[in-house]
Amino acid sequence: MKHLALAAALVAATATSALAAPQKYVLDASHSQVIFSYNHFGFSTTHGMFSGFEGEIMFDQEDPAASSVTVSMPVKSMFTGWEQRDGHFMSEDFFGAEDTDLVTFTSTSIEVTGDNTAKITGDLSMNDVVKSVVLDAKLNGSADHPMQQKPWAGFDATTTLKRSDFNLGAFAPAVSDEVEVMISIEAGLAD
Repeated sequence: MKHLALAAALVAATATSALAAPQKYVLDASHSQVIFSYNHFGFSTTHGMFSGFEGEIMFDQEDPAASSVTVSMPVKSMFTGWEQRDGHFMSEDFFGAEDTDLVTFTSTSIEVTGDNTAKITGDLSMNDVVKSVVLDAKLNGSADHPMQQKPWAGFDATTTLKRSDFNLGAFAPAVSDEVEVMISIEAGLAD
């Protein structure tokens, strides 16, 4: 009986250790997006989005500060709802984007601020400029996905960027230099 109890304790300890290490989650591009908005001449708030994500989250549910995230998306995946505006953003006035140009984010630290919240600091690379930014992030949920039948997690985050920090400040301040960014992503445990 003592051997059975010891074996059960060892199995439980091993399982707990395995769960405590960060696990690799792969982004679900079909349910992930970055939405941005800016003020246009004081008349309207214009919105756009990026899609086409690739990336991974090393997710440590027991110690979220030990987690990390790396994400990239093609600049040309930007969509604003008006083809001429999309073309203007890809022009030399803004991105001068080539097909291979990416926007990337790589976390450098995570500060847990609440039960399901954190500040994620990382390097944002956009338009050949790299700047440190802070995302106010929230874990929306973490559970087995009902259709995928494996662990899944969802996060929202926000930040404010200055276009001029990334050499994208054309027409500022008439068109606001500040851009509000809202991020919503899903990721599933890697196979």
